[in-house]
Amino acid sequence: MEIKDMQAFYAVVEEGNISHAAIRLDIAQPALSRQMKRLENSLGVQLFERGSRRIRLTDAGNLLYSRVEHILSMVDGTVREITEIGTGIAGSMRIGTVTSSGALFLPTLMKEFHTLFPNVKFEIWAAEGTRVIEMLDSRMIEIAITRTQTEKSLYGSLALTNEPLIMVMNKDDIAGDNPEQVTVKDLRDKPIILPFRWKAAFISQCKKAGFAPRVVCESDSIVQNVLAVRAGLGAALLPASSRGLITNDGVLITKKLEPEILTHTVISWLKNHTLSATALHFIQLFKKIYLSGQSNRC
Repeated sequence: MEIKDMQAFYAVVEEGNISHAAIRLDIAQPALSRQMKRLENSLGVQLFERGSRRIRLTDAGNLLYSRVEHILSMVDGTVREITEIGTGIAGSMRIGTVTSSGALFLPTLMKEFHTLFPNVKFEIWAAEGTRVIEMLDSRMIEIAITRTQTEKSLYGSLALTNEPLIMVMNKDDIAGDNPEQVTVKDLRDKPIILPFRWKAAFISQCKKAGFAPRVVCESDSIVQNVLAVRAGLGAALLPASSRGLITNDGVLITKKLEPEILTHTVISWLKNHTLSATALHFIQLFKKIYLSGQSNRC
């Protein structure tokens, strides 16, 4: 199987049909169809289920897709590393992030990095924590940003200091009389929006207070949760750093949660893998901006 066959197969699966994939690859649709048929014949298996308007993969097709995704990522990474040797800092910075972390500090970090290295393009992959680490293991990404500490024998990492969780509430449905903080007990019978990441910890605190929370939505998207609070769906549990996403228009109120629930952000990379010059500079900039004067290497 040649690289061009992998790229074509990957495009067909990603686009969902031959027509869109042909446009993406800038080739004629009949030629792409013949290429996929030749690929099936050469492998001796059926990769696509016939008779469906949208591409559906067989078990063999799903296995090939998972392998091709990793192989193409490694090929791209190798080309980028070779290019860097000849031309300096250029190419792509591939980052995987959970939305509860990356959305809060990545924009500032990316802006500073772009100022220093304008020839670098960012590729940001958002997923839940386990998937982000899987992408790191398969070298689809070089940097992982999660809320969970990684295994020290396998990964290098840097961690931000702990931050508390807060409750974001709509001004028309504020819980608790204290303007600075809200207790778990104050949230009894209140509609609650929970990130999956902190669901267990919050529910545990509620049980200790003698009630089960009224959860109306579960989502790890900070932006989505803030918008849901603004619309009046309920109060959202978010990291304190998310205050930076809240406009000062009087609609949203933030309060510290008691008892306190803490979280922290971790950036990780494969320990036994040579990082690109781009990734090394990215890590150094992260340390300079967020960890100056601290010892946070894990």
